[in-house]
Amino acid sequence: MELSQIALNNGLTFLAWATGIIVLVVGGFLVKLLIDLSALAKNLNETSIIVNTELKPTLQGVNETLGAINEIIKNTDKGVGDFKTAVGKMVDKTKMLSGSLIGGLINGFTTVYKLFKK
Repeated sequence: MELSQIALNNGLTFLAWATGIIVLVVGGFLVKLLIDLSALAKNLNETSIIVNTELKPTLQGVNETLGAINEIIKNTDKGVGDFKTAVGKMVDKTKMLSGSLIGGLINGFTTVYKLFKK
């Protein structure tokens, strides 16, 4: 064998060993990554179960509170509507009364004026 052939064989052998070592190292890191991802998925599952069990009573309380607030708003709206109707009726009666009073005052002043004019 020639010297260049031996150097080429040594280079290829080194390349094969280096590639094998790199593949083993990358494979080791991939196995470690898969183990960590499995642990993460397990922890996420446990966390979601805990959140689900803790959140259901809270959501029920929020729903009850929103229902109570809704009832208060409905009652307030009804009360405001009744008050608005009562104020409207009172204003109408006041307009009628003031119209009668003003008409009466004008009639009274014209009568007094006519008396003084004679």
